[in-house]
Amino acid sequence: MEYSVESLGRDLKNVRKYFGSGKTKEASWRESQLKGLHSFLVEREQEILNALKRDLGKHCVEAFRDEVGTLVKTLNCAIKHLKKWMAGEEAKLPKIALLSSAEIVPEPLGLVLIISSWNFPFGLSLEPLIGAVAAGNTAVLKPSEMSPTCSSLLATVLPTYLDNNAIKVIEGGPEVGELLLQQRWDKIFFTGSARVGRIVMSAAAVHLTPVTLELGGKCPALVDSLTSSWDREVAVKRVSVAKFGACGGQACIAVDYVLVEKSFSSTLVTLMKDCIKKMFGENPQESNTVARIVNEKHFMRLKNLLTDPRVKESVVFGGSMNENDLFIEPTILLDPPLDSAVMAEEIFGPVLPIITLEKIEDSVEFISSRPKPLAIYAFTKNQTLQRRMVSETSSGSLVFNDAILQYIADTLPFGGIGESGFGKYHGKFSFDAFSHPKVVARRSYFTDFWYRFPPWTLNKLQLLEVSYNLDYLGILLVLLGLKKSKRSSF
Repeated sequence: MEYSVESLGRDLKNVRKYFGSGKTKEASWRESQLKGLHSFLVEREQEILNALKRDLGKHCVEAFRDEVGTLVKTLNCAIKHLKKWMAGEEAKLPKIALLSSAEIVPEPLGLVLIISSWNFPFGLSLEPLIGAVAAGNTAVLKPSEMSPTCSSLLATVLPTYLDNNAIKVIEGGPEVGELLLQQRWDKIFFTGSARVGRIVMSAAAVHLTPVTLELGGKCPALVDSLTSSWDREVAVKRVSVAKFGACGGQACIAVDYVLVEKSFSSTLVTLMKDCIKKMFGENPQESNTVARIVNEKHFMRLKNLLTDPRVKESVVFGGSMNENDLFIEPTILLDPPLDSAVMAEEIFGPVLPIITLEKIEDSVEFISSRPKPLAIYAFTKNQTLQRRMVSETSSGSLVFNDAILQYIADTLPFGGIGESGFGKYHGKFSFDAFSHPKVVARRSYFTDFWYRFPPWTLNKLQLLEVSYNLDYLGILLVLLGLKKSKRSSF
């Protein structure tokens, strides 16, 4: 559907009016929309899996693991806990606040805009939408045009499961995105690149609209010289699937590069070669287990990274490409130049640089000297190193001895810091991201702090001072005239 400024403005006015009716604030409405989303995922599962296969070449099991399954899990959690999330929370007041009470009541923000990404077109569209609906908002969802089959499914089928007065799905390219950003919203939730994130923030600033940015960056993994063969095998398997098995490396929380001690690097490369063959077969292109590059533009970007003469020399495994199939083989680089593009920008593809260090402890400084990543993955049993990673590095999340699993847990907030984004969501955190914690306070007419009113006296100043310090004995002594002020002047 083609949108003009006038038609879009008219539609948004109607959606905002619907929010004003109070319908979306009802628990029954919120629950019905969450159940509608659940039905969409269950009843249209095969269509969703087919769309992901067509747009991204995702194997159906990978697609279920990363999108359908995680969303159903999130919906089960939201439906189960919805009324608890909606309930106000009593705020604790000091004893001096006689005959007073206060609570924190979550209220919906209003009309929100969700702009999602192409690499997980259902997960990154519906995960924030679940939070927006649970919080009682009306919403406009713009899926990415770069996964067109998935976008079309969301635009044509999803509305049959939801209240179209409150939830709109609008397709289109950058021009539609620009048109949407020109409108006034009560919240913008964006997932994508830092470049577009800056555009979103600039547009939001016009109306002082709050923004959540889920970006990305270069997520490092450090692999210690683990002594146990079992530990080594498990670590390598987890790094490999977190790099090559998550949309072919086209994931914001995929491992971007690995840090390892020089003395252990040859062992790690050998282990990774064997692991890749076991997971993805001798011919990964025909094994149907590695997702394809999303389009020709991104394929050429990755090809240019690999054909840099200095980088090409560092290829120790893989490197084959098929432009017609948009396929790049899982590829390992050993010590590519640190000033090369492959180490300067987020790779977002099945290319894994391994950077060697004299000792693994140097990884702390290496990571800290670069922009704050969305996630750090540290495979080590060294408790001292673990403590240093916690205290001396900064990232959206820090995971020891695994990767990506932090994304799945509804009890953990997911989001970045610095250039990797800001704002958190998942589970209750998604509900909070689309809610305003409104303070509701109540006071009786029977008590008062008479000394907060002019005209001012030294005695009132004394009472304010001891009151702010919650010095109840001091209040009594000042009232009885038994405590004198130490102030020399007033």
